[in-house]
Amino acid sequence: MYPLRVSHRLVVTLFVSQSLFSAAQISILTLHSIAAGILGGTDAAAGMPTTVVTFSQSMMAYAMGIIMGRYGRRVGMCTAYGFAFLGAVLGLISVLHGNFPLLLISSVGMGIARSGSHMSRFVVGEMFPAAKRAQMIGRIVFAGTIGAIFGPALIEPGSRLARFLSLELPPQPFLAHTDLALTITPGAAITQELTTGPWVLASFLLGISFLIAFFLLRPEPALVAAQYSDSPHPAVRGSKSKHTLRELLRLPNVQLAILSMLICQTVMSTLMTITPWHMHLADHSNAQVSLVISAHVLGMFGLSPLTGYLIDRYGRVIMMVVATLLLIASTIIAPLSTQMPYLVAGLFLLGLGWNFGYVAGSSMLADALSGAERTRVAGFNDMLVAFCAGLGTLSSGFLFGLGGFLFVSAGGGALALLLLALIRTLSVKQMALKQA
Repeated sequence: MYPLRVSHRLVVTLFVSQSLFSAAQISILTLHSIAAGILGGTDAAAGMPTTVVTFSQSMMAYAMGIIMGRYGRRVGMCTAYGFAFLGAVLGLISVLHGNFPLLLISSVGMGIARSGSHMSRFVVGEMFPAAKRAQMIGRIVFAGTIGAIFGPALIEPGSRLARFLSLELPPQPFLAHTDLALTITPGAAITQELTTGPWVLASFLLGISFLIAFFLLRPEPALVAAQYSDSPHPAVRGSKSKHTLRELLRLPNVQLAILSMLICQTVMSTLMTITPWHMHLADHSNAQVSLVISAHVLGMFGLSPLTGYLIDRYGRVIMMVVATLLLIASTIIAPLSTQMPYLVAGLFLLGLGWNFGYVAGSSMLADALSGAERTRVAGFNDMLVAFCAGLGTLSSGFLFGLGGFLFVSAGGGALALLLLALIRTLSVKQMALKQA
């Protein structure tokens, strides 16, 4: 029997490692679409790295759930951070040499890393009693605030570090083979648009995350979680689920939890992916792009502790409704103008809507299942959510090319309205099931 202070210490360890991971990831994400647009030379190319990240996350999520269930949470988190480090190094090489295919390969490593890092919310939630589960999930999601605050702000320090290490780009065009290069004045400094800084600093931060998880994430979180589970944990006693995955997915509360995370993630990813490229074409500076992305990620993570409290206080379903309303508001405000106040407000609401839907859905799924069933369905959920979000990011560049940012936003608003209808339908089914 482990005392509660052990659970809290493990939460602190995960919070620190996740904070470093988030800062590294966001610093790269801030300029990812711009780097892809320049290296690939088309609007469609701008969304491709994020799409690759998302699909890689999807393909590995279920496997990562199995790894964490069979070999332990510490092994799973270390695997995630290791792939993140590899992805950052390959990304640095791709930008240095102007190699677009290698940038996509580096995105695969980042996607695998995200499949493990996203599981951290379930790792934390299961180490506490059900009454505190949403609050604890909210706290680990709050680690993303570090990324929101420091990630984009690390671009300039990262650039200085890259110059110090002689890893910065030369101040002359190197993209003559792309159509986009035709719009660049000969002799212009490409480093003003594309820098290796985020990838250099991310490699350093991700290496630290790996070391923290490897040495300090002890005892094994699955052993601590076993005392709060209704059934033996698979990583502890090798138990198996009593129900098939299909049977579990038929439960209305499981369906609603997954759909909440799926739709919120898809809407958020689609709009967020294309926003930097949208701003780049509107002649916004990298500093302005960083500000908008900072506001967005702050909305995603900054209020997570409060979100967890509200979920425990007022219920999962109510907060899902709030999520849909915020997403709809964001898809209306963001495309109104290319001026900064509209973009900052729209992207902040987009992140906040995601936060409510994601934390509420994660809490509902954690409540609905336990033991081996929770491990399997959590991995399947993350796989499905990432896959659908990948479809959104894949289409973002093409939709943008067809109808601009307004067209992309309209699609996101339609999905949010669909979620609102599904919440009502599945909530009624769940109530009927309880009464029966």
